[in-house]
Amino acid sequence: MDGLTPTSRPKSAPLFNSPVETSLRTLIVLEAMYPRPCRLSELTWFDHAVVHTNDFGGPPSLHPDLDSSVGELLVRRKLIEEALNLLQQLHLVEACFDEQGVTYLPGEESPALVDMLSSSYNQRLRECAEWVASNFRELKSDEIEDVFADRVGRWTAEFQQEAAMQ
Repeated sequence: MDGLTPTSRPKSAPLFNSPVETSLRTLIVLEAMYPRPCRLSELTWFDHAVVHTNDFGGPPSLHPDLDSSVGELLVRRKLIEEALNLLQQLHLVEACFDEQGVTYLPGEESPALVDMLSSSYNQRLRECAEWVASNFRELKSDEIEDVFADRVGRWTAEFQQEAAMQ
C-alpha cells in the first residue's frame, strides 16, 4: 500500500458501454437471434433496440430513455466492433464470410456462458434480447434498416449501414 499514490492507481474502466458489457450484450443478442447470422450493422441496431425496447413498442426499456438516444446509435458501431473482436479472441463468436460480407454467429461455448449470467439485470437483458429476436429474426437486413430509419431517423440508419460496408 505504501507504493500506491493517486497517480499510480490503475484507471478504472467505464461502467457503461465498456468492452465487457457490450460484449455480453452482443453475445446475448447473437444467442437470441440464433440460427440467424447477423451483420455488424444489424448488431449495432439490435444493441440499441435491446436496451431501448420500449421505443420499438416492446417491454419497458432496460436503460433509461435519453434525449441523445439517436446519437447513441452513432457511437454504438465502434463498441460493437470492439465487442466482436473480443468475443472472437475468446472463441465465443464465429465470423462467417460470404459474397455479401461478414456475418456473426455465437460460438459453441456461448450458450454455456450466457446460461451462467444469472443476475436480475442479465435476466432482463435476455428477456429483451428474446423480444428483439422475435420481432427481427425473420426480417431481411433492408427491412430492419427501414424499422430503424422510422424510429431513429433515416440519416442515422443509413450512416450505420454505410459505415458497416466500408
